Amino acid sequence: MLLYILRRCLTAVSVIVVTLIASFMLFFVAPTDPVGVICGLRCTPDRIADINASLGLDKPVWEQLLLFLQGIFVGREFGSAGAIIECAAPCLGYSYTLGQPVTSLLAQAVPVTVSVIGGAAVVYLIVGVLTGSIAGRRRGTPADRLVVGATLVTNSMPYFVVALMVALYATFLPTSQYTPLTQNPFMWASGLLAAWLTLGFYNAAQYTRYSRASMIESLGEDYIRTARAKGISERRVVYRHGLRSSLTPVASVFGVDLAAQMAGAIFTESIFGLNGLGVLTIRAFNQYDLPVLMGTVLVGATVLVVMNLVVDILYTFLDPRVRLS
Repeated sequence: MLLYILRRCLTAVSVIVVTLIASFMLFFVAPTDPVGVICGLRCTPDRIADINASLGLDKPVWEQLLLFLQGIFVGREFGSAGAIIECAAPCLGYSYTLGQPVTSLLAQAVPVTVSVIGGAAVVYLIVGVLTGSIAGRRRGTPADRLVVGATLVTNSMPYFVVALMVALYATFLPTSQYTPLTQNPFMWASGLLAAWLTLGFYNAAQYTRYSRASMIESLGEDYIRTARAKGISERRVVYRHGLRSSLTPVASVFGVDLAAQMAGAIFTESIFGLNGLGVLTIRAFNQYDLPVLMGTVLVGATVLVVMNLVVDILYTFLDPRVRLS
């Protein structure tokens, strides 16, 4: 088990390094003009040279890459002799347009996105797994048909339409805003309640289908028939043996889905006015702020790799049939 974890950690680190280098080459070798974004159309040659020197854009690409990697571990400096800006490690670059280190911008945006995605995940996991398990146990009954029909209707509607309707017409919900958890837990929860319920119940339909299909498959296994033949109570057979086994594919989907939502919570944050990672990415894209874009890509890739690693390890605890050598 320990050897497997070490192997997967090395693989995860290698994937992150390759993603970092690939995103750097993609963004910084692309035919864009950061100086034009900063300086505008009326920019003298001396001013262009000064901006290039302050951001290190006058150096060869390989040297810029080495400076970027150096900044992650020991930090780096930006600016010219007149104004030096210190960027402490881990330094992911300096925003052209916002005038702040990328690490500072991510530190402000990531907690918002984590709060939105984490709260919604609690909602859709609880609702989805419970309703899917009940529907799978009562397969073919009117309750099962009602659950399946409700999930199909929900997922047939575009998410941004559902979110807009909630934001416009659900006036009974508290106003959406972000307050740090450490500052005021009650305001933190109430300000995110609308986003949690919207994203949570919308995704719960998908997890209901996953849980239902997995529960039906689990209840048809030989070990379930053996447990029933031994006289074990039906409740214990279903919820201790069947449900535990059915959670394995759900956990796999959840790990990847959570990472994907973490990296792309654009509609939820934009509609509910929450300045998280998705809003930061869109703003950087519109302003051609390449360092910020690369920082958000790196965060998304890291979360995706880590969640895949966590899911692989959880397999052994959710399903005793899985053994890792």
